[in-house]
Amino acid sequence: MWRDHLTEIILFAVLFVGVSAMGFVAARWRRPDTMEHLDEWGLGGRNFGSWITWFLVGGDLYTAYTFVAVPALVFGAGAMGFFAVPYTVIIYPMFFLVLVRLWSVSHRHGMVTPADFVRARFGSPTLALLVAITGIVATMPYIALQLVGIEAVLKTMGVTGESTVARHAPIIIAFAILAAYTYQSGLRAPALIAFVKDALIYIVILVAVFWLPAKLGGWGAIFGAAKAKYDASPAPSDGLLLNANNQLQYVTLALGSALALFLYPHSVTGVLASRNRNVIKRNMSALPAYSLLLGLLAMLGFAAVAAKVKPLAGAKAGTVDTNTIVPVLFDQQFPDWFAGIAFAAIGIGALVPAAIMSIAAANLFTRNIYREYLNRDATPAQEAKVSKVTSLVVKVGALGCIVLLDPQFSIDLQLIGGVIILQTLPSVALGLFTRWLHRGALIAGWVAGMGFGMWMLYQIANPATGRAHFAGSAFPLSKLGFDTPMTIYAGLVAVAVNLLVAVLFTLVLRAAKVADGTDATKPDDYFVDEDTPRGDAQRGDLADEGEPVAVA
Repeated sequence: MWRDHLTEIILFAVLFVGVSAMGFVAARWRRPDTMEHLDEWGLGGRNFGSWITWFLVGGDLYTAYTFVAVPALVFGAGAMGFFAVPYTVIIYPMFFLVLVRLWSVSHRHGMVTPADFVRARFGSPTLALLVAITGIVATMPYIALQLVGIEAVLKTMGVTGESTVARHAPIIIAFAILAAYTYQSGLRAPALIAFVKDALIYIVILVAVFWLPAKLGGWGAIFGAAKAKYDASPAPSDGLLLNANNQLQYVTLALGSALALFLYPHSVTGVLASRNRNVIKRNMSALPAYSLLLGLLAMLGFAAVAAKVKPLAGAKAGTVDTNTIVPVLFDQQFPDWFAGIAFAAIGIGALVPAAIMSIAAANLFTRNIYREYLNRDATPAQEAKVSKVTSLVVKVGALGCIVLLDPQFSIDLQLIGGVIILQTLPSVALGLFTRWLHRGALIAGWVAGMGFGMWMLYQIANPATGRAHFAGSAFPLSKLGFDTPMTIYAGLVAVAVNLLVAVLFTLVLRAAKVADGTDATKPDDYFVDEDTPRGDAQRGDLADEGEPVAVA
């Protein structure tokens, strides 16, 4: 009953409302002459310094879903849940190499999205359209999963009902507030809120790693309890160490997730809002501090085992909601007042990434669909208005994923999203270093990678949830003819097929002397800094370059 959690609910509500108020005030923070411009609304004026960028990008990558899902995976499966730690270590050198170049060329040409870069680099609006659609589709379930984190907290506090409407009403209200301040303040809102969000999360995790062992007999007792559980489990699990069958899955999932993370539109949006290249470099050096936090966070799964936490019931009869593991642990082990702060940290942790993701998806639609195909003469004010409205539509779509679908299926959709976004790697990431791949070959590679990836995902079943298809991203190698029980991350195989097809088609098309698009960038574009003049920040200096709209 919610009355048993009154202190927690009050503290959660006060902090949530306070942070939401900051979101509305953010419209006046560093206020420009007008917000009716994508550079201002969608990229915060491209003027964020080191501290703001550090909190913004960190808040963008470490979400509410991370807060509840990583410990839940460790709780259920053991060592496999720690894949998130190496992949967040791997990602920052990649960020350093790739996104610094993307920032420079975007600064020079006034680009707002990864698809803007692809349009300029390969002279292909069709390829840019595919990149834009891929980014939007992959981002939608990611936004929805932020709701999973909030819902787990609300369920733990008893703020739910039996009917679908009653169960989701608090989330609908929370996202309505999010939609309102994002519409008004744009990227400035999550940038300002990120300071509070990250401070709360750091406080909660650091307190937890000292408080919980003190209550549960120390880390030795916690690891001992976890080992005993995994050893006695009839279901296949790793325990404290990976088993032989899961090691390939662990390695490929970590690498594939790292490659996918910097391709997501929201990651790019946070970086493009930076003031200069040095801001990005400093942040890529400092952001691994979040990986330490993530490692500590993952160990809460072991603490939940030692505390004998039982997850709350799921939406369907006879099921459990594993995402409630951490909230229930906090509810049982912390004083009510601190549990309320911890729940607020999770809830607020959903607001920052959800806002950035919706802005990034809206910018993709505006720049690479609306302007390219619907209104090539759009004014800056028109673009900003379309982006604002689209950000609302994106949030409604994400909300629909939670209200209308089984939340567990939404989680599977996010895993599918990683496979999808990886198919933009050849055109976006490799395109920053080489123009050798033919634009037609990149389109063929995208089709092949996406098709093969969807086929693999269709083959993945999960008997525990009763889902025969699209039940995760661990593809059995036996389905490719190998005599082994090992699995591999489907996304990495799909992007390998994508690259192979792109290379082969490039050789064929170049041998046939098929015309390629015009590269609107120059070598020195990839090294410019803030004091270098750039193109029109709204339309770029690319609008009339390359091939006509109908040409691939």
